[in-house]
Amino acid sequence: MRISHRTVLGLGALLLLGAFVFLARSYKHTRAEPVGESEGSVSVAVTNSADRGPGSLREALFIAAGARGRATILIRVDHIAVETALPPLVNAHGVTLNAQAPGTTIDAHALAGGAVFDVAGVNTSITGVTIRNCPDAAVLLRAGRFRLMSTTIESCDVGIDIAENASDFLLERNRFIRNRIGIRFAATNRNATLARNEFVENADGGVWAVRGALDLRKDAPISVRSNKFDGDRAGIVAGNVSLLIEDNDLDRSREAAVHLVGAGAVVRGNRIRDGAAMGIVAENARDALVENNELDHLAAYAIMVRGSANVLIRANRIHNCGYGMAFVLGDEAHPSTAVDNSLIALRHYGIDVIGDSPILRGNRVYAQVAPLHTEDFEQGAKKIHANPFLDNNTFEVIAPSVAVETNDRSKAGIAPR
Repeated sequence: MRISHRTVLGLGALLLLGAFVFLARSYKHTRAEPVGESEGSVSVAVTNSADRGPGSLREALFIAAGARGRATILIRVDHIAVETALPPLVNAHGVTLNAQAPGTTIDAHALAGGAVFDVAGVNTSITGVTIRNCPDAAVLLRAGRFRLMSTTIESCDVGIDIAENASDFLLERNRFIRNRIGIRFAATNRNATLARNEFVENADGGVWAVRGALDLRKDAPISVRSNKFDGDRAGIVAGNVSLLIEDNDLDRSREAAVHLVGAGAVVRGNRIRDGAAMGIVAENARDALVENNELDHLAAYAIMVRGSANVLIRANRIHNCGYGMAFVLGDEAHPSTAVDNSLIALRHYGIDVIGDSPILRGNRVYAQVAPLHTEDFEQGAKKIHANPFLDNNTFEVIAPSVAVETNDRSKAGIAPR
């Protein structure tokens, strides 16, 4: 039977249509696919691990920025290689980015600079991703109402870099591992909370909140509570920024668990232990409160107050450290105060006063060498006397323990005399 020319054309058109359908379905599986939409909101699936192209994170961010309602980005691949700067996370109605594949990792080692995620829009949240190898920041936060949860940031210069204008954000149950700085603040951000995060072996510090000028805002300090720090150079560094540091565990800090500079910090109810040097250092600090902390097994001083004024050290429990407290070269007109502290089983000095005049009241001090040691400080021809005011303290020398350590005051930041 002879096939007509019209029949051949019809069969060709049918095959061509089938090929288009097949290609369309293949593209559907690789592109950033809208998986649901309601009243202008959109959900986009990331199915491509590459830096760009259909289904990539880059395409999903562009779709989210253009959505008429809230955008949800669902990452369904286990690895994404970022090579060039991504567009910001921005949408007037908010963006939610969730990793659905277990252990989803965003690797930024090829990124020349800039943050991996630039959070420029309000009402943004990121959950469940791992961000690694950032030459700059993993997240730059410069908008309000942000939430980061169950995310790991590892081997980056800065984990979260928080701009001065950011506010009303929560960073909860995240891990910051072997970065230079875990979280960096530029100011006292309003309604900011860090809760139940973990900081491990960060090179300069876990939390870094330092600025040159005072920015107190004592009515709304940054809340740093119930976090765990392990092996950081410094757990928390606070300078001229209002921080409430409360109920944290700070272990194995290489220099100081908490370092206070300037004004604005409250350090309350923390557990600090096993540090290679000191626990809490208040240096050139004013009006700081350090109370109800437990500090133990620190190689040098548990608490050092140096060049400071009106620092209140109250109801802390210190035991099994090299030294207990030190007051060094304070402001005689505005003395610091230690009241109702317990210092037990110290290998060297209990309270060391060097060229300072603190108020010591109601403390209980038990040390192997000297519960109270005072020493004038000679600065050229000038001698600054150690003249503490003592009221109702208990000072007792105790027998040395079996373990003996070198009396190395250089670890404590005081030059040997």
